[in-house]
Amino acid sequence: MIKKHQLTNDFPEFETKINDLKVNNAHFKKLFETYDELDHEIYRIESDAEPASDEALNNLRLERVKLKDEIYTFLQQN
Repeated sequence: MIKKHQLTNDFPEFETKINDLKVNNAHFKKLFETYDELDHEIYRIESDAEPASDEALNNLRLERVKLKDEIYTFLQQN
């Protein structure tokens, strides 16, 4: 089953912190929104709602992983 990769599901230990930072930290809010948009785009491609080449999809997935790493580091340090 194709599903979205929500940060609160991937990092349940940071759920409260994620919600707090989305409201109180402009940089984190931007990271979160960018991640959410990217994840939505990947979801649309994987569910065949939007056409894309395998290469394009793989590039988006790599971008999502890099962004998720950046978010995880931010969560650990703040």
